[in-house]
Amino acid sequence: MKKGKLINSFRYAFAGIFFCFRYERNVQIHCLAACIVSLLGLYFHVTKTEWLILILTIGVVFALEIVNTAVEKTVDLVTMDVKPLAKIAKDTAAGAVLVFSIIAVVIGAIIFGPYMI
Repeated sequence: MKKGKLINSFRYAFAGIFFCFRYERNVQIHCLAACIVSLLGLYFHVTKTEWLILILTIGVVFALEIVNTAVEKTVDLVTMDVKPLAKIAKDTAAGAVLVFSIIAVVIGAIIFGPYMI
């Protein structure tokens, strides 16, 4: 791969990330949650291992939200009509985010619970 193509691929990737942060409400909500979790981590002086788990969890939630946005925009590009398969694609992508968001809350409770007692 040529240097220019590699740089452009990073530009496109960052453009997609910035689009999500700017226009996707759920990404903004997750960003707020990530800021709160980070402040709690600083306040409670969580361990290095706990930080790694928190950072990984936050990253997976953001990655899933970005993939969910890609699925939704792709479906919208293909059809604006209500179609059962389009609905399934959108719903399952959103479901993946929901499942991991619930897991993230459980992880947060496990990590921060002992500090709050």
